[in-house]
Amino acid sequence: MIVFGYRFEPKLWSIIITLLAIIVFVNLGQWQLSRADEKESAYEQIEKYAKEPAVALPGTLIKFSDFQNRDVEVSGEFLIDKTIYLDNKTHKGLAGYHIVTPLKMANSTMVVAINRGWVRGNADRSILPVVTHKEGLVKIIGRVMSPDSKALSLSNQVESGNVWGNFDLQRFAALIDLEVQPIMVLQKDAFDDGLIRDWNRPESGAAKNFGYAVQWFSLAITTAIIFIILNVKREFTKSK
Repeated sequence: MIVFGYRFEPKLWSIIITLLAIIVFVNLGQWQLSRADEKESAYEQIEKYAKEPAVALPGTLIKFSDFQNRDVEVSGEFLIDKTIYLDNKTHKGLAGYHIVTPLKMANSTMVVAINRGWVRGNADRSILPVVTHKEGLVKIIGRVMSPDSKALSLSNQVESGNVWGNFDLQRFAALIDLEVQPIMVLQKDAFDDGLIRDWNRPESGAAKNFGYAVQWFSLAITTAIIFIILNVKREFTKSK
């Protein structure tokens, strides 16, 4: 095919490869857009829950998905001797710990993991910071999050005693020897215990997926342009 003095005659194999590549890139871009939509929907749900009052946490076993990102209210008594120090947590550039204490629910045999907040670590890591606590019955209001956490372990000692690098719900339940709700509650109400509860609301993360989508669509366009450039040749005619 010759148009305006240019010949366009691509090989069949190059057409097939180019079409396959474009189809793959476009599908990947569309998949990233769908992931962005899912994250935006989830974030809108979080925003909706943030405006709603806290709901009472049942004393029976719950499903995490039914309470995820919701504010809950739970009463009970702290099992202080089972407190866990989650290592490698920072606040405004300072290293420290998140203090996770099991709360034995009132009128129930269930236990809830309460992340009570952040405390700065000592220069000597072998000495844990002292954390005060309330005795007797307490009422906690906080946001429900996944109990699973992953962090970089600095040493093998991080997993020793009551200092953990990562929170593990099964290990936590074995430590307490009681049934544990499949959640972690980030305490929001203020206690006079010196802990900092500066919980940032998570972003949707959709912007990253939109960025990936643009990259995949750009690759599809670039592939088409390269295909055309490589297969278009100027048609030279002999002068008389």
